[in-house]
Amino acid sequence: MKKSGHLFSLFFFSFFFLLVAAAAGNLAAPENNSDAPDAARGNLDAPENNSEAADSAAESSWIRVNQMGYLPESIKTAVLLRKEKDFPLKKFELRDALTNEVVYQSGEAASFGEYAAFSNSFRLDFSEFKTPGAYYITAEKLRSPVFRIAHDAYQGAADFLLKYMRQQRCGYNPYLKDSCHVQDGYIIYHPTLDSTHINVTGGWHDASDYLQYVATSANAVFQMLLAYEHYPAAFGDAYNASGEPGKNGIPDILDEAKWGLDWLVRMNPAPGMMFNQIADDRDHGGFRLPTEDTISYGKGLKRPVYFVNGKPQGLYKYQNRTTGVASTAGKYASAFALGAMLLEKHYPEFSQLIDKKAVEAYEFGLSDTGACQTAPCRAPYFYEEDNWTDDMELAAAQLFRLTGKKEYLQQAAAFGRKEPKTPWMGADTARHYQWYPFFNAGHYFLAAQKNSPEISDTFRNYYRDGLEAVLRRGEDNPFLNGIPFIWCSNNLTTALLSQSALYRKASGDTAFLHMEASLRDWLFGSNPWGTSMIVGLPGNGDTPVDPHSAFTALHNFPIDGGLVDGPVYGSIFASLKGIHLAGGDEYAPFQSRLVVYHDDYGDYSTNEPTMDGTACLTYYLAALGSKGLEKTPLKNTQRTLGAVTRMDSTQKNIYLIFSAHDFNEGGTAIRESLAENDVPASFFFTGEFYNSRQNRRLIRGLKDDGHYLGPHSGAHLLYAPGINATPPSSPGKGSGKTSAKITAQWQNSALKSQRRLIFCLPMNGITRKLPGGQRKPASGSSIIRPEPVPHGTIPGRSWEKNIPAARPYSMTFWKQSAAPASTGISCSYTWERIRGGKTNFTQSWMSLFSS
Repeated sequence: MKKSGHLFSLFFFSFFFLLVAAAAGNLAAPENNSDAPDAARGNLDAPENNSEAADSAAESSWIRVNQMGYLPESIKTAVLLRKEKDFPLKKFELRDALTNEVVYQSGEAASFGEYAAFSNSFRLDFSEFKTPGAYYITAEKLRSPVFRIAHDAYQGAADFLLKYMRQQRCGYNPYLKDSCHVQDGYIIYHPTLDSTHINVTGGWHDASDYLQYVATSANAVFQMLLAYEHYPAAFGDAYNASGEPGKNGIPDILDEAKWGLDWLVRMNPAPGMMFNQIADDRDHGGFRLPTEDTISYGKGLKRPVYFVNGKPQGLYKYQNRTTGVASTAGKYASAFALGAMLLEKHYPEFSQLIDKKAVEAYEFGLSDTGACQTAPCRAPYFYEEDNWTDDMELAAAQLFRLTGKKEYLQQAAAFGRKEPKTPWMGADTARHYQWYPFFNAGHYFLAAQKNSPEISDTFRNYYRDGLEAVLRRGEDNPFLNGIPFIWCSNNLTTALLSQSALYRKASGDTAFLHMEASLRDWLFGSNPWGTSMIVGLPGNGDTPVDPHSAFTALHNFPIDGGLVDGPVYGSIFASLKGIHLAGGDEYAPFQSRLVVYHDDYGDYSTNEPTMDGTACLTYYLAALGSKGLEKTPLKNTQRTLGAVTRMDSTQKNIYLIFSAHDFNEGGTAIRESLAENDVPASFFFTGEFYNSRQNRRLIRGLKDDGHYLGPHSGAHLLYAPGINATPPSSPGKGSGKTSAKITAQWQNSALKSQRRLIFCLPMNGITRKLPGGQRKPASGSSIIRPEPVPHGTIPGRSWEKNIPAARPYSMTFWKQSAAPASTGISCSYTWERIRGGKTNFTQSWMSLFSS
C-alpha cells in the first residue's frame, strides 16, 4: 500500500468497506490492544509539536492537565508550575487542537505561590467552557498536552482496571495462561491443626509480591460489588469467569468479585475458623513471575496460611500488634453479605452459602473485638491496621440490608459513632495501613437511611467532617490536595474520591466538588510530575512505564490498569530499606523535600501497583463513566475479532467515512456533494493534514457544515518502508532449514535522539539463532531475540532493544522446514523517539513474506 493517498481514492476504499460492514451490522473500531473502548484510553493522536512549550520557558515551566479528559459539565482546571519566582501571568487561552483557534480565554488565574519544587504556581479554571472537542491550554508561551472534553471521556475506564485484577489472579492466571501456587498451603498458629494442609489456592496477589491478605482482598471484593450495585451500566461483559476473552452473560466486574469471594470461602471453611494471610515477607526474594515462584517456606512449594487467633503474630524478628479478630471478621461479613445480594441472580446456591457465612462471620467478630493485623517476618513492614469498628459497622449495615432486622441497623450505628471520621483525614501522617479501609463505606449506608432521620443526619455530618478536614489541609496548594504523602497515598486519594461521591449521593451537597475534581485530575496527570498514576490509562498519555513489577522489569509485559502507590514524603523515601533507582530520575526537576515520585522499578514505595487500590478505584471511575452514558448511551455494543463495535449494530445504516494525508483534491467536490444531498459524514485526517495551511479552508468548511472530524494518526502509517526483506534462501544441504534476513533502518536523519526498536513474531515453527550459531526452537507465537530468552517467556509478547540513533539493525530468523509451506513471518517494527525516558513519537511498519 502506498504511503499516501488522494482523498477521493481513500474515500472509495472506505466507502466500499463501510457499505459492506454496515450491511453486516458490524461497524467496528480498533481496540488498540485494550480491554476498554478507545474513548476510555483517550486515544487522540496529536501532531508531534504538541509539546508543553514553544521556547526555553519549557525548561522551567509546565502546565499540568487531566490527560484522561473532562466531562462537559464537570469542573475543569489546569495547574501552571514555574521554577522562577517572577512570572506575570496575564491570561491563559484554551485552543482547539485541530484548528489552533482560541475558543476560550481568561485573565483570572488563582496564584498559590511556592509549592513543592516550584517557586510559582497558578490554578487555571475553565469550567464554564463545555463544548466537546480536543483542546490544549496556552499561557505565556507555554503549551499543555492535548486533552479532551467529552461525555464519553471515562467510558470503559472502570473495566480497564480489571485488566490488572485478572493479571493479579493466583491459581489460574489468565494473562500467563498458567497456574501458580497450586499447593497452598499449610496451617500455622492453629492450636491443633498446625502444619496440616488446607486448599486455599485462588484470590489475588496483593501487589508485586505474591503475598495474599484477607484485609485487602475482602475490601477489594466489597468495593467492586458496590461499584456494580450503583453503576451497573458502566461495566461490560467481554471475559468469562476464568478471565479468558469471551462473554458469559455476567458483567466482568461480577466475575472478578466472584473470583475473590471463592477464595474468601476457602479461607473461611467453617464458623470461627478464619485465616488472614498466605505467605509472608520471606516471599521477597527477588523478581520472578508467579508461575516461576520457587520460594521455600520449609515445606516444598506449600506456603504458610495464617490462622486468625486474635493474638500478635510474627515468626521471626518482628511481630504485629493484633488485639482481636473483629477487623478481619467484619470484612469477611460485609463482602459475603453484599455478594449474596448481588450474585443471587447468577449463582443462587453460592449466594445462599455466603448469606449464611456473612452472619457467622459477624458473630465471630463480636466474640473477640479488636484489630487483626497482617504478620511480618524478617522485615518491620506490615499492614498496621488499628481500627475495627468501621469494619463491624459496615458488616452490620449490610446484614440489615440482607435480613431487614433492625437490630443490625442499631448495632451499625453504635459501631459507627465510635469512629466519626477515618483518623488519617486531616492528619499529616499515619502508619502503613493504620486506618483501613481508607474510608468508611458503612457511614454511607447509614447516611442514606430514609426511615431514620437521626441516624442519617448524624452520619452525613460524619462524612462531611472527614471531607472538610482534608479540604482544610489542602486549600493552600494549587492542587487542593490535602492527602498526606504516606505510603500508598494514591489509595487514600481514591478513598477520598469515593467518600466525596457517596456523600454527595446521600446528601445532595456539592460543597466538595472542587476538591474532588482536583483529586481526580491528580490521578490522571495534574500533579507535579505530569503523569497519570494508572498504568496504561490514558493510552496516549504519560503513564507509568517502569513499575515495580516482575512482569515489566523482567519481561516488559504491560500491567495495564494498575494504580501505583503514589507519591511519598521525601523523608519516607529516604528512610525505607532496599530502595534504589535503577534507571536514573527522569522527574528530577519536580522532586522536592516535601514529596517525591519515581517511575522506576527500583522504587517500591511510589511505583508499585496495588490490587486493593486498583479495585477501589473502580467505584469512582464507574461513577464518571455512568455520568457520560447518560448523555451518550452506547447500545448493543459488542467485540468482534479484537475490535469494539461502538454503535448500535442492530440498525442497518450506512456511514460515510473519508480519510486523507498528503492530498486534498476532491475534498471540495465531496463537501459540495454532501451538502447538496444533506448527508452527514465523518472525516479522519492525519496530524500532518490538519497542520497543513492549504487544508485549513476545507477543514473549517467541513466543521461548519456539521461533519465529524477526528484523528487518523500523526503521520500516515507505512507498510514495509526502509525494510529489506529477502525471500528465504534455499536450505543448505542437510540443514533442514531456510533463513531470511530482515533489516530495519530509520529513514529520517533529522531525528538524532535515542530510538527503540520493538519486534515480535506471532507465528509457529520458528527457531532462533543464538550467539555462536546455536539454534533453539520456539513454540507457539514466539518472540525472536538476538540473545537467550529468559525462562518462562510468554508467547506473543514484544521485546525491545535500545539501539544507537540512525543505526540499521539486522536479525536472522530460522523457519523449520517441517512447518506448513504457507507459514509467513510477520514482523512489526516500532520506532520511538525518547525524551527524558518518555516516548513522544511513534511510527510502525510491518513486513510479510512466506517461504
